Amino acid sequence: MKEKYTINDLRHMVEQLRNPDTGCPWNLQQNFASIAKFTLEEAYEVVDSIENNDIKGLEGEIGDLLYHVLYYTQLGQEQALFSFDDVIQQLAAKLIRRHPSIFDEIKLQSKSEIIVAWEKQKSKERLENHKNAVPHSALDNIPHAFPALVRAAKIQQRAATVNFDFNGYKQALSKVYEEIDEVVAEADAAVIDDDKLEEELGDLLFSVVNVARHLKHDPEQALRKANEKFEKRFRQVEVLALQNGKSLSDCSISEMELLWQKVK
Repeated sequence: MKEKYTINDLRHMVEQLRNPDTGCPWNLQQNFASIAKFTLEEAYEVVDSIENNDIKGLEGEIGDLLYHVLYYTQLGQEQALFSFDDVIQQLAAKLIRRHPSIFDEIKLQSKSEIIVAWEKQKSKERLENHKNAVPHSALDNIPHAFPALVRAAKIQQRAATVNFDFNGYKQALSKVYEEIDEVVAEADAAVIDDDKLEEELGDLLFSVVNVARHLKHDPEQALRKANEKFEKRFRQVEVLALQNGKSLSDCSISEMELLWQKVK
């Protein structure tokens, strides 16, 4: 063990893990696709440490995520696709392009000006990437691997950049009411079409995301907090039920409602 390790030490370790003759058998079997799901898990663990204010844990989770970055660059280098230095170069160039008020002579004062400039630059990059491919769309390059709520918000944000948007949260909220009526209509139909019902439920969720966006709140974060709140209260209801000599499954609906109101 060395007293201090550098990024180059880490790169060399990853290279050793992938050595065809002396490397780790499990690592030698991996590729971009097989590692991707683990990268998502590591990213979520970083977020979890932040939300739990676990700074020591965060240090370790960031390291795990960095390992994945190094692993991908090692795979890229082995296949002569790109190297670690190529990744650094692309990142540096992108930071300069997208922050002209910091790294260039363009001066932007307000937050709104910076956001507009950011979106214009990203749109320009997407257009350049599609010069020799399919026609450009404002919705290009939104990863399908995003959580559905995150992706919905991204899609809506992109559409809004070309003024395809509601005029304020009240218009967006009216769409929620409309979608609720359509869900009820499908759920109450004499013969339920499951595919159509699922479609209407999706439309309802999508419209709720739009309301959150107009109110300048992250729907993913809002739902995560709602999950945490429900879990905390539910656990408290379970404890109250046990104190009354019952398991929650033995309680009537009215008894559970009384317990729920207590913990609220």
